[in-house]
Amino acid sequence: MYKNILVPIAFDSDAKVEAAMSVARELAAEGAEVTLLHVIEHIPGYAVTYMPPDYLVQSHKAVQDDLDALAAKMDGARGVVVDGHSGRTILDYAADAGSDLIVIASHRPGMGDLLMGSTATQVVRHAKCAVHVLR
Repeated sequence: MYKNILVPIAFDSDAKVEAAMSVARELAAEGAEVTLLHVIEHIPGYAVTYMPPDYLVQSHKAVQDDLDALAAKMDGARGVVVDGHSGRTILDYAADAGSDLIVIASHRPGMGDLLMGSTATQVVRHAKCAVHVLR
């Protein structure tokens, strides 16, 4: 059983979010801390100029609200929003937080993933803790 679980959340599939939270719940030791982490990718400077001035603040708030709602469904869970590159930021956060397990959802790999790599692939290859991948 794990004491400090990191669950990266991408809001592309409710089923994957629920499945990842369910696995984290099953693998959590009593009193475990579960962090639901969402990484907001950096927006290129040229694109930011076309967005409303408060877009980044509002998007952070909306994502944090969604994470807080998810965290309320699980004992010991909290939501965290960070900026950065998904794979690298997940790995850095896990290392800094002392996570002993990362539960991450993945999609079926395609040719693009073989050439560029997916977030889950990067996490599996470089994590310093256990990683549970869901498909």
